[in-house]
Amino acid sequence: MKKQIYFLLIALATATLFSCSPREVTRVNPNETIDLSGRWNSTDAQQTADAMISQILNERWLSNFQDENSNAKPVVIVGFVQNKTHEHIDSEVFVRNLEKEFVNSGRVKLVQGGEKREAIRGERADQQDYSSPETISKWGREVGADFILQGDMTSIVDTYKKEKVIFYKVNLQLTNMETNEVVWIGDKEIKKYVNK
Repeated sequence: MKKQIYFLLIALATATLFSCSPREVTRVNPNETIDLSGRWNSTDAQQTADAMISQILNERWLSNFQDENSNAKPVVIVGFVQNKTHEHIDSEVFVRNLEKEFVNSGRVKLVQGGEKREAIRGERADQQDYSSPETISKWGREVGADFILQGDMTSIVDTYKKEKVIFYKVNLQLTNMETNEVVWIGDKEIKKYVNK
């Protein structure tokens, strides 16, 4: 019994010693690709957003719209991108990258949608009661979207023993809000080989 207690104390002391060792954290360049697990990560989100923006801004729908509307910039709302992958992926990271690239391109106008639009409307409602009359944002002056961008993210996983191949595909569609016509379809594929 004394031997068991002695070994138990040694095991606890060893566990405590190793659990208290300092963790090392190193700052890295945000653009550096670091793929620890093989799962979807920030690099995948940025590469996908870059590829999609390059595709969407260089397709016919944009020049067609400008030809029909005196060279005006189309107004786009980025809708929901549904995660249908095997992982929990926060698609907001990808969506924010898309929105940033739309705005920075200067070729389209971007309007808020969903929860953010509702929050803005709530703030506008508060202004009606609490702001001075000359600074109130007026109702009924929102810019309507000409197009909505929506899509989904899917994945396929193939495993054999200690090897794994993960295939991701992001599909996006741009739809005319007035006519429901799909004016652009694009996709980006990412394939990863993981050797455990």
